[in-house]
Amino acid sequence: MDGMDRTALTALYLDKIRGLRASDLLGDLPGQKPLEYQGRYLSRPLFIGYSECRRLYADIMNVRTALLSLPGRLYGGDFAAFARAAGAYGRVAAALTVQSKPTQLARADLYACEGGFQLLELNHTSNVGGANNISMCRALLRHPVLAEFARAHGLSCVDTLRSHIDTLFAEAGIAAGSSPVVALTGWPGLYDNRRDPILAEVAADWQLLGVETHACHLGELSRRRGRVWLGDRPVDVIFRAFSIGQLLQPQASAMLAPVLEAAAGGEVKLCAPIDSDIFTSKAALAMVSDDANRHLFTAAERESIDRIVPWTRPIRPGLVTDPDGRRVDLLDYALAHQNELILKPSMGAQGNGIVPGWKDLSPQQWRAYITGASDPWYVIQKRVRPDPELFPDEDGELIPWSPVWGVFTGSAGYSGVYVRAVMDPDAGVINHARGAFNGSVLSAGPLAQRRGVRTQARGWICRM
Repeated sequence: MDGMDRTALTALYLDKIRGLRASDLLGDLPGQKPLEYQGRYLSRPLFIGYSECRRLYADIMNVRTALLSLPGRLYGGDFAAFARAAGAYGRVAAALTVQSKPTQLARADLYACEGGFQLLELNHTSNVGGANNISMCRALLRHPVLAEFARAHGLSCVDTLRSHIDTLFAEAGIAAGSSPVVALTGWPGLYDNRRDPILAEVAADWQLLGVETHACHLGELSRRRGRVWLGDRPVDVIFRAFSIGQLLQPQASAMLAPVLEAAAGGEVKLCAPIDSDIFTSKAALAMVSDDANRHLFTAAERESIDRIVPWTRPIRPGLVTDPDGRRVDLLDYALAHQNELILKPSMGAQGNGIVPGWKDLSPQQWRAYITGASDPWYVIQKRVRPDPELFPDEDGELIPWSPVWGVFTGSAGYSGVYVRAVMDPDAGVINHARGAFNGSVLSAGPLAQRRGVRTQARGWICRM
């Protein structure tokens, strides 16, 4: 195993594929997973070296530990008070009174930039996209140049989908080799009374991996005779594929209460608990970032926070420390540094409500956004500029893109990476709604190889 990092590996690979067209490298990939990935794929994987991957994952886990400790360390164990301070309100706040054992399923979204990685948010929930990144990796590795490059440098693509299943089994207390019935459960009404086609694709992939999985929505589940049922089929595990925000809908409590009661009574396993989602809050990340709370964390946690968490503060009047450690008035600082800040809703999803200060806004408009926002509903965060990554286009030219790395966690540890990228170097949000292309990551060393892809249905796919 060599000690090269992502920059060195990328430079070597770009030299090998110079002049090759995107379609040469993609092969049959554009026809795969059109619903989940909308048919837009990056023409090469990203790379990460063993040492930097190991440190990045350790940093993510330290920040995760700090986030999960906030109810105890900052609120004396009052989970409801923490949830309100993190931005929960209405029916959501009413549901968050007791902290369950949090899921290990998470996706940390980061930019790779000068000096290392910076964490934009930590999506701590079962409802995270991009788990089927293995199909992209597998298709790219059919090209002989990438296949040989991966072999030469000990690179592997981690099967995130398999990791999700392993984590589900571990957290549900299901023995390996057993055959549970899993309901992959979304929210009703999102697809005009049709079943979510993306969940149907994921369910089909889980079926191929040997797990009896059925896509459905919450309204299709019923509770009777000491079990939860999907039609006439008893369900052993509910894999939650909807977010905590759905609890704001009027019918939510009536639909969810029987499921939660069944899970509390041991009639069905639920992955992941509803309360896990609150740790995705940007207001919670601001608590971790705040210098006033540094004494709450261990030395290792502080080092990781300093390394990967950008300056993040709740929108509230008063003095704070700025990114350079000076005491400043928050609102004055926000108005004076518009081009270096981004406004984010604490509990927002899919980029909704995010306002980059540098993006087509007059000072008057920025002022209106800042003065109209409030704690705990909004935070401001220091702007992070991602390093560009070069990808071959259809003419063989290397074109710069701005990627966001989605690093997955699970019961076995590092669980792979899902990439989204756009050409706009100043993008404040990178997602499908804004035209992002999709990709995967090849990782070096044991962190990746111990999670190499092996399934009974498919055999060895990507392990080199």
